[in-house]
Amino acid sequence: MSSGVLVIFDQNQGQVRHVVLEILTVARNLALGPVTALTFGTDASKTLNMLGEYGADQVLFWEQEPFTRYSSDGFADAIASVVPELDPAVILFPASAWGKDLSPRLAELLNAGLATDCLSLRTNEENRVIATRPMYAGKVLAEVQIDTPIQMFSIRPNINAAVPSPTTPVVLDIAPVISEDSFKAVVTERKEVQSGVQELTEADIIVSGGRGIKAAENFKLLDQLADVLGAAVGSSRPVADDGWVPHSYHIGQTGKVVSPTVYFAIGISGAIQHLAGISGSKYIVAINNDPEAPIFKVANYGIVGDLFQVVPRLTEEIRALKAKN
Repeated sequence: MSSGVLVIFDQNQGQVRHVVLEILTVARNLALGPVTALTFGTDASKTLNMLGEYGADQVLFWEQEPFTRYSSDGFADAIASVVPELDPAVILFPASAWGKDLSPRLAELLNAGLATDCLSLRTNEENRVIATRPMYAGKVLAEVQIDTPIQMFSIRPNINAAVPSPTTPVVLDIAPVISEDSFKAVVTERKEVQSGVQELTEADIIVSGGRGIKAAENFKLLDQLADVLGAAVGSSRPVADDGWVPHSYHIGQTGKVVSPTVYFAIGISGAIQHLAGISGSKYIVAINNDPEAPIFKVANYGIVGDLFQVVPRLTEEIRALKAKN
């Protein structure tokens, strides 16, 4: 009978995203057996100590070619070739762009059910996993159970705590079956969009702007607020489509799905597509001059007013408060 949890993730030069540590904690809490971590690429083995600190019992590193460059089909085929030997009951991914690209391909190969963008996981009396995930653009939270032998889930960042649970991981030596045909399409180059800018999916605080900002140059108001808060800056889709900010800022159903502790929606009306991307936020603060804007229906705190007056004042108040402390 299958047992244990397989956590699959990407890494960059030996660095792992915080969401991976959160997922390892989720995996430990499920208590379904050994937790195995699988990652890829150059310097993957440098993650060993961190993975052990957060509870990985076993680790599997594929650092050699062709795993130094991501290939959705190639990675999926290779992972599928070792799953029978690992024999996990559950497979977990981060709900990142990488995870969302790879997980459905692997699910199809394994004939496994997949629930994406999950907020939490728990087990029932039969040791089957029950996932809580948003549906209908975040308007409801649904409990989902997968009935296939292998259960697959992707987990949103910043929802679950990352709690150390030190282990001494065993490094596995399991070679995948590699098909050259699967690696015909690979990522040839990766570039940082902007040095020093926080990744939206990892940010604890996000300051986001919409059409109410009126012009690209006015985004400096959001940059100033984000600076005093230590926040990342995002946007609605129309703003990115108009070229006011890079498309990497776009938050929403067809952009990035975020789960910060605090989300500032400034000059954003609250279209359902945007709400789908922010439903995992713990607190939403809306600033808009239209009291009937849909964003106020989901906001925890709201300010009806001219953002060009409210945002600079808010920035100065926060800066003064930080100076006192």
